[in-house]
Amino acid sequence: MLKVYINPETVMVNDKPLEHNEKGAALLTELYRTHIGDYPKFFKMDTLSKLGFVASELLLQAEGATRFEPREDRAIVLFNKSASLQADTAYQATIQDPENFFPSPAAFVYTLPNIVTGEIAIRNKYFGETSFIVLGEYDEQIIARQLGNAFQDPMTQSILGGWLDCTDENHFEARIFLVDQSPVPRPPSFVPRQQLNN
Repeated sequence: MLKVYINPETVMVNDKPLEHNEKGAALLTELYRTHIGDYPKFFKMDTLSKLGFVASELLLQAEGATRFEPREDRAIVLFNKSASLQADTAYQATIQDPENFFPSPAAFVYTLPNIVTGEIAIRNKYFGETSFIVLGEYDEQIIARQLGNAFQDPMTQSILGGWLDCTDENHFEARIFLVDQSPVPRPPSFVPRQQLNN
């Protein structure tokens, strides 16, 4: 099973460290510039979407399959506990003060966590299910059950899934993977999780 782990200080692709120099928010930009570089919309994204975009790119590059051709057989099912907290906070700052009211469409567009699944699907031309589920905490049993549910659609042959959480630009974690129908899908093990500061 292919997998990618990213936190503000660590990047692992299939349990192998990926060399990098930066930490925190600058890490995501470094990974984009070093390993992707061809999707300028990256710079407009909120941190959750940047994290999901970079992690999915590293994962799909490791897969080595043909890219950017329409697929109906791959779903995207992601989970977290913070929803779109960072984007929500940024947007709230633009409407908080009645004397300085400047609603920001650029911030508002990311005030749903499922925007990241859309970014990944659009980039890769995936037309299968896209879901983002908010949980109280990381729960392998719930994640496995939801992956199994996604495979109830006979069109779905594989899932890009996992945990994608972000509380601010310097506190984030991605644990994503590719899984197919057999055996019964379970999240893979990852290096010890970073505790996000909430």
